[in-house]
Amino acid sequence: MIVITVDQQGSRHDDDRVESARRLLSGGFHRLRAPERTAGDELQAVTDDAAVAVGAALALLADGHWSVGIGVGTVELPLPQETRAGRGRAFEAARTAVEAAKNTPVPVQVRGADEAAAARAEAILSVLGHIVTRRSREGQEVAALLNAGSTITAAAEVLGVSRQAASQRAAAAGWSVEPAGRRLAEDLLREADAAAGAER
Repeated sequence: MIVITVDQQGSRHDDDRVESARRLLSGGFHRLRAPERTAGDELQAVTDDAAVAVGAALALLADGHWSVGIGVGTVELPLPQETRAGRGRAFEAARTAVEAAKNTPVPVQVRGADEAAAARAEAILSVLGHIVTRRSREGQEVAALLNAGSTITAAAEVLGVSRQAASQRAAAAGWSVEPAGRRLAEDLLREADAAAGAER
């Protein structure tokens, strides 16, 4: 299982953004436990889908207000209805990860039983996070459409710009490296998850 624990940055001097983050992720968590406030300005979710975990992490990094911890490992089953009541190594790993993420330039960390796979997943997520956090609003818009499966032509129509303009926005957003980076991060999270299952 993959547990994501996130903590709002600078929450003492900012609005409570937990509900907006839940809405941001609402379409992606169709498996297991959807994002839920755990305490104060924290949010936690559980999935067995690495693609969902990677997508959530990058969406939260792009939002710019979150430290993101990903824990990969076993959980006690059956999962409770409330995410915050969950227990197991993945929950513990996510807690360790989010605390570590608060002190890194790109605030995302991964912990798991397979330390090598977790470290590699963390490395590629940090690179992708560096890219997505520097995108303009226009870059975020075109990247979101392309990540959802749109072509450049279709994205241009949705955005009301020329195909050339959409292509230029995608290039400026660094989108060309994102699909391969996402797949690598997903594969590495699956690898870490498989190692956790083998140790069970």
